[in-house]
Amino acid sequence: MARNLKSAISKPARPRRRKRSSTTGRWLLQDVKLRFSELVRRVRSEGPQRVTVHGRDEVVVISAEEFRCLKGDMTGEALIAALQASPLREIDIAPGRTPMPVRSCRQKRQ
Repeated sequence: MARNLKSAISKPARPRRRKRSSTTGRWLLQDVKLRFSELVRRVRSEGPQRVTVHGRDEVVVISAEEFRCLKGDMTGEALIAALQASPLREIDIAPGRTPMPVRSCRQKRQ
């Protein structure tokens, strides 16, 4: 029993750290904070990487190219094409404008 007590006293207790499997693409938030450049390299080489907070998936890090593919171009081409393909394309719509009342402003004299 003295032997167990001696070995427990001589070795400082190290906090246990959960190990992240490098093949799963899941990262603990604290690991991402420490090794962000490695995360970026893995996104480029292995694809999307998940970041977990308190054991739950919170965000997925993807490459800029993949983001552009998912987001699409912001040119408005799809809207223009839809309007041009509409069967009601030839209808002339004139916006109705109503004159707005103008308030009279009194200027203060000094």
